[in-house]
Amino acid sequence: MTLSKNLEKKIAKKVKRCQLLIEKDAGITFSDEPTKLIAICNAGLSTGLQQEALLKEALQHGTIQQVLFPPGKSYCFLQCSSITEADAIYTALNGLCTLGQDGAVLLLAFCNALPAYHDDPWNAVRPDGLILERDFIDETMEQALLEAVQISEDTDQPDTEPNKTLKHRKVKHFGYEFVYGSNNVDRTMPLERKIPSVCGKLWQKLQQLHPHLRWHVPDQLTVNQYEPGQGIPPHVDTHSAFDDPILSLSLGSDVVMEFKQPSSGKAVCVDLPSRSLLIMSGESRYDWTHGITPRKMDTIPAPNGGLTVRKRQLRVSLTFRKLLPNDQCGCTFPRLCDTAQQSVSNQASLLASHAAQVEAQNVHRVYNEIAKHFSDTRHSPWPRVEAFVRSLSAGDVLLDVGCGNGKYLASSECSVLLGCDRSDRLLQVCIERGFNVLQCDCLAVPFRDESVDACISIAVIHHLATDERRQRAISEMIRVLRPGGRALIYVWAKNQEANAKKSSYLRQNKQNNKPPAEDEAETPPDTQPVQLERVSGAGDCTLPVHTNRTQFQHQDLLVPWKLRSSESTEKATFLRYYHVFEEHELEKLCLASGGDSIVLLESYYDQGNWCVVLQKKAN
Repeated sequence: MTLSKNLEKKIAKKVKRCQLLIEKDAGITFSDEPTKLIAICNAGLSTGLQQEALLKEALQHGTIQQVLFPPGKSYCFLQCSSITEADAIYTALNGLCTLGQDGAVLLLAFCNALPAYHDDPWNAVRPDGLILERDFIDETMEQALLEAVQISEDTDQPDTEPNKTLKHRKVKHFGYEFVYGSNNVDRTMPLERKIPSVCGKLWQKLQQLHPHLRWHVPDQLTVNQYEPGQGIPPHVDTHSAFDDPILSLSLGSDVVMEFKQPSSGKAVCVDLPSRSLLIMSGESRYDWTHGITPRKMDTIPAPNGGLTVRKRQLRVSLTFRKLLPNDQCGCTFPRLCDTAQQSVSNQASLLASHAAQVEAQNVHRVYNEIAKHFSDTRHSPWPRVEAFVRSLSAGDVLLDVGCGNGKYLASSECSVLLGCDRSDRLLQVCIERGFNVLQCDCLAVPFRDESVDACISIAVIHHLATDERRQRAISEMIRVLRPGGRALIYVWAKNQEANAKKSSYLRQNKQNNKPPAEDEAETPPDTQPVQLERVSGAGDCTLPVHTNRTQFQHQDLLVPWKLRSSESTEKATFLRYYHVFEEHELEKLCLASGGDSIVLLESYYDQGNWCVVLQKKAN
């Protein structure tokens, strides 16, 4: 099938619009002449395009060396083996292939280079401690194990628990039941069904092959049966529940397992052949998640180079674990460790004793580093804040505490608008815009008592690390207000879905606008792996790192800001400290700060923020 001249022109116009957006976002350039590199301009991970589906179409017309799906983007890339093959794929798919969102045709263009997002997961270095033993068992042993675990539908074991069917696979437990969601076991409830004795031969062979491994005989076995199209979400086996290593034996067919390190963003694909044993020990067991994407085909390296697709078949996995005796993990990988994360709840005293250091490292330093990029993304005043500023009478003096780039200092021409901030680089932006600003800390505002008619503090108080310091900052605003003066305070809300509506912060992640996949229901948010980071210069003080554009799971946390430097194509990550507020927490803080000297005029929720308008009482 070929395109008509009229349709070709329409497609070309659409491609051009996409190219302009991708050039700006990915930092690449396009070519009018064929190259080995093809950009699919209107389909990617965020539109639901599957790599296997794309490859199935493309491989009919040429050989593919690499596929690149940038995370969270509506575009992706193919690297072909030759320009001739790339041209053939382009001709066959551009404007014709209906793999776009809601059946839209794909829009293709040739580009000069691939963006530097991440390493090829097939060529990436595997994590330490990850060992794959191919052909660990023979076909006879494979059949013996399948008969021993009996996960077929007609299994009849009246004296033990029946097979369980999860939404996406059948599962059967031996020794102890593995509880999905918590990724743990109830050690007080051992099962009558023990690990089959035939498995004893596995331990003998494993000890011979890897005598250096910290060794024990497993006492818990989980058997999963995967039909084509089924998978398991990325997870880490709970540190405090199980010893090292974790063993996974594949029976029946091959599958691709993905390993990801949340702290670095690294990803590794491992092809697990039937009858192979995967050993997860050390770093691979403790610091990386592993999972299987639900799909009916896997993308794998082709024998003669490049990539190909392979249909999945029925697979049974045997995962062997050894319970820890004391529910305590002593590993050296705290980022995903539940034992280490339990100490997060005990961080309040550490945070209090190192509050100034936390703010210096993860607020003041960071905002100076990201000042220009931050300012470029903060140009539109929030309507209700701007309305507050414009409501002032002629000649009133307003102080913007934590004014940033001064976006509210131009909201009124009849009032005197003053700003103060800790960041000298953000203040430089204000000066260049002609605003009246000064540098100070919000805990010690250099203004006389009762000297201003109004104050605003927008997205500032949540950067202070203790209740006492947050209360002190509000007290400073109340101190400088004249009797009858008003203050407007905005802080980030922990709940980003108040009133059953997602905030704009969450909606910017297109995945949040889709109904959750059934697999995701197996891993509740509060059991997702959490990355922990130690605060520089703050002793043992560690804080969880938030995953951007997701619901908050903690109140005190570090939120990443990614910044691409002019010298590098890679983005640097800066971690900003936040205390996100529960409902009514801000009102209580204001009343504790002002006591009988203030009255709360209004309290409301505005696009993911808790907001308060207070007034200082007349003398």
